[in-house]
Amino acid sequence: MNILIIGPHPDDQEIGMGGTIALLADQGHSVLLLDMTDGSPTPHGDRASRLPEAAQAARELSPTGPGTHPVRRLLLDLPNRRVEHSIEARHRVAGVIRAHQAQVLFMPYPQDAHPDHLAVTRIAEDARFDAKLTKIEMPVPPGYVGIGPPLYPKWVIYYYCSHLRQVPDPSFIMDTTSTQARKRASIAAYATQFGDHTHNAGLLERFEREDAYFGSRIGVGFGEPFWMREPLGLTGLASLA
Repeated sequence: MNILIIGPHPDDQEIGMGGTIALLADQGHSVLLLDMTDGSPTPHGDRASRLPEAAQAARELSPTGPGTHPVRRLLLDLPNRRVEHSIEARHRVAGVIRAHQAQVLFMPYPQDAHPDHLAVTRIAEDARFDAKLTKIEMPVPPGYVGIGPPLYPKWVIYYYCSHLRQVPDPSFIMDTTSTQARKRASIAAYATQFGDHTHNAGLLERFEREDAYFGSRIGVGFGEPFWMREPLGLTGLASLA
């Protein structure tokens, strides 16, 4: 399947669902991370440091075996801290959906304290609808020579990377025990954000404790929570943890 994972800033996808990203890539899915902004400025780091960190994080999540496909990354380059829900932004994301022919969209949980997160989720939700509209051209994303036909991604799944002090109430939890080490490495790749010199020191351990808690809810080592507005369809019980 073609999977598009939309993040407000580089590191949001890794924090919220890095283990799942690695797992989906291992399973042979075509995984594209869409960074809506470059994440700068921040108290530590700038564009020149954050973009290489994001590239390294994607490499950490990518499978390494023969015949596998790396996790790819695309920067839409909206202004950090000033993301606005607009038709232009919606159409730019819709262009990415068409270019990737995305069947599944992941995006941030729609309750958050960060205005960028709220705007990105609204943009992505509307872009899902816009991507199916006929008789309207969508912008070609950077690095593409063209885009595919209109389509409506079947699934929208929300990951948790919220600035609210909230306890997730997930629709389901993904077993990420096998990829937890790669998730940690992908977050650690953002040295400007999570190094010992920042106020975020210690967050790697906290993220791991949270994943251990959600793993315990389904009887495994580590897990990541997800939420859905629409019901998840099943064809059987064989894959239930």
